[in-house]
Amino acid sequence: MPANVRLEEGDIVFRRGGGFTSHAVLMGDRGGQYSHVGIVAVEGGRKVIVHAVPGEPDFDGDPDRVKIESPEDFFSSLKTDIGEVCRVADRAAARRAAAKALEIYRRHTLFDHDYDDHDTTKMYCTELISYVYNCAGMPLVGSKRHRVDLPMLHANVLYPSDIHHSKKVKTIYIF
Repeated sequence: MPANVRLEEGDIVFRRGGGFTSHAVLMGDRGGQYSHVGIVAVEGGRKVIVHAVPGEPDFDGDPDRVKIESPEDFFSSLKTDIGEVCRVADRAAARRAAAKALEIYRRHTLFDHDYDDHDTTKMYCTELISYVYNCAGMPLVGSKRHRVDLPMLHANVLYPSDIHHSKKVKTIYIF
């Protein structure tokens, strides 16, 4: 992430990686260029990214879950080919969304491998962002979902592009 990028609480951050999961998301999300999304929050006086992610354990036995990590780790070159920071105009809603994301992290929410956004006991990345902004009184997306029918997954999902293309989200930085 470039040194001149100034993150604010509630910013929505996107990345595209080079791995299998990123390619799978992009194959389904024909309208987008990003495979993952998170939200900036403040934890212990420092800015962190809250996101729901599979396959990125912090330690042996670490389950797929909602986690926090530094912006440098979230956007590390091992995980990111390109990245983008977006912002909403309603800063109060952004702060409420970030606080809700931290609450979800603190309750040790697992990753939702069923991609069921009707059940918020587990969450996938775009579900997390949509949910926290809904809770903050600022829905970013409507009720439209994309049908995925794969041998191991049958679900109606939100893609990163659904959030990225929201009229309430404005690009701040692309790198």
